Amino acid sequence: MADWFRRNGEVLTLTLHIQPGAKRSELAGLHGEALKIRLAAPPVEGRANEALLKFIAGLFDVPVRQVELKQGGQSRHKVVAITGSTVDPESLLKT
Repeated sequence: MADWFRRNGEVLTLTLHIQPGAKRSELAGLHGEALKIRLAAPPVEGRANEALLKFIAGLFDVPVRQVELKQGGQSRHKVVAITGSTVDPESLLKT
């Protein structure tokens, strides 16, 4: 089983490594035990976190209100919880 996500009932928890200030937002594969995401948003005044939550909501096909930043508000290393998604996290790496 992958180390970068856990499913507990309805809740999916992801461990992420974020690279803000990229040309575009995209998945960048695995970075150690975390999923690496490049974000187009700058790391200014929470804008990268906001962009991250929207990006994750889009990937997992849920409204943004069902995505919550659990850890790492000021860090590149973040933990995000997603409620009610039926998307398999492993399938994201196959694209």
